[in-house]
Amino acid sequence: MTASSLLETLARAPVYDLTQGLSIFTPPFPGDHALQIHFFKRITGAYGGGQGANGQLIQWSNTVGTHLVGERAFFSAGRTLADVPLRDVMGRGVIVDISDLVGEYDIITPEMITSRADVRKGDILIVNTGFHRYSWDQPDIPNPNAQGGVENKEFGFLVRHPGPSIEFYRWAIDMQLKIVGFDCGSAEHPMNTPIRWMHASEFEKAEAKAREKYGKSWDELFPPEEYYRLMHQDLPKNHVLLLEAVVGQIDELLNQRAYILALPLPFMEVPSSWTRVIAYRPPADMDEEAFFDLLDNATVHDLTLPFSVQTPQWANYEPLSVRYHRRVGGQKLGFGRNEAICKASFHLATHMDGEKHFWANGRTIGEVPIDYWIGPAALADISHLMSDLEIYTPEMIESVVEVREGDILLIKTGWHKYGWNSPDADEFRYMTRHPGPSPDFSDWAVSKKIKWIGIDAVSQDHPMNTIQRLWHPQVFEEAREIARRKYGKDWDEVYPQDKYYQDTHLNLFPKGIVHAENLGNAIAHLSSGRYYVAALLPKGMECASMWGRFILLTDE
Repeated sequence: MTASSLLETLARAPVYDLTQGLSIFTPPFPGDHALQIHFFKRITGAYGGGQGANGQLIQWSNTVGTHLVGERAFFSAGRTLADVPLRDVMGRGVIVDISDLVGEYDIITPEMITSRADVRKGDILIVNTGFHRYSWDQPDIPNPNAQGGVENKEFGFLVRHPGPSIEFYRWAIDMQLKIVGFDCGSAEHPMNTPIRWMHASEFEKAEAKAREKYGKSWDELFPPEEYYRLMHQDLPKNHVLLLEAVVGQIDELLNQRAYILALPLPFMEVPSSWTRVIAYRPPADMDEEAFFDLLDNATVHDLTLPFSVQTPQWANYEPLSVRYHRRVGGQKLGFGRNEAICKASFHLATHMDGEKHFWANGRTIGEVPIDYWIGPAALADISHLMSDLEIYTPEMIESVVEVREGDILLIKTGWHKYGWNSPDADEFRYMTRHPGPSPDFSDWAVSKKIKWIGIDAVSQDHPMNTIQRLWHPQVFEEAREIARRKYGKDWDEVYPQDKYYQDTHLNLFPKGIVHAENLGNAIAHLSSGRYYVAALLPKGMECASMWGRFILLTDE
């Protein structure tokens, strides 16, 4: 199988977005922190911050929206999310529809799953209970017997949904499942979480249903000590991850096998993570097994920097801070997670600058369809041509790789080697002395109809076409000398500031061409060529920019 056939096949493969909208209106798991967004910068200035961009500061917990529950959420000695191999969060799987078998408070058994679909060892399993209909971003459900004449969707999605039996988790371990996901608020039965005590009246209803249906009390069905060991020790020790709030296009994949990606942000200190979940089906003219084999045999490269409190942020933005607000051992029988409230700006680690970061009428990250973030890419390794503050040109890029109309474009300048987690780390050099594009670059990108651009530096723009020129006048003098040598003109003659200040932000975002910054990790070992790239960004509905998991696939 050639690299071109991998590209062609994936470019034709139907892709499904199974992600819940992530919004200030998305209800968190009960007791956790809802998403909060504060603009600390606007293009013209904002209270408490500066000017030059629409910059957002957010505070959140990772149990809002579609999210992956890592091992350390239950088991403090488990793998960090940054240490989970990519192949453990992607692969063959199945979406099983049992929506006609379960209702409020019901218990899900392995037999329900296996009676509906072919579940195989090592699969990713996603269970469609039908309770995604209560997701906040889905239409209202009329009910004349409910207050206001509509169902209370937040209770349906988070408090009253069905959940797995104790045998289900034993079966998941025996089946060596990579991930178990559900289309509701938790991969556990809500009455086996703190919701049992937070909503005692709901537990009474669940207890009554258990006695009526199974002839046993709740604690007889779920012996507390045994359940605690299974969920908080056995499951994470066997590397079974949990995926919650799987929504989106789930109804289009009922009882079908698919190739599923649920890649978390590579947190080093945070136990759970927002996740963009997508699923591929084979093109209409391709055999399913051949398609899955193609993806199984592909090499997957991670272009994402670890996400840590140690990760430096851009200039005057705020770094990541993490505060644990609950621990497994802090509640009776550990019926809780290790869970943190986080605070950060978006411009640290590997992230996508979205249209609204600089364009007032642009789309937010969550408003952009998934097929924009994935597809064929040209990677241009021009690192051998680069030095401090160097200017790169379209000719340099096209001298090392074929760039086709509609491509994603990744530019390797070599500046990844100065990133914070590199043996050659040089934070000042990384932030202020990286290369940047020539004056004709943006027009060239528009002519090529580039989808989006990725760069292995802190900014897609030349640092001296940003506010860095004011903060570091001595560096700007060096850049002026480079302009004189290269073009025979002063910097501001080459780059008139009313046209080229924040060039690739202000000139390209209104054209729908955005860019990812701080690509790293495996990009160090990749050469120029054509690849398949996916930017898996949490579906932030009010977010101007967003962190993500950036991967590249090849058959080599």
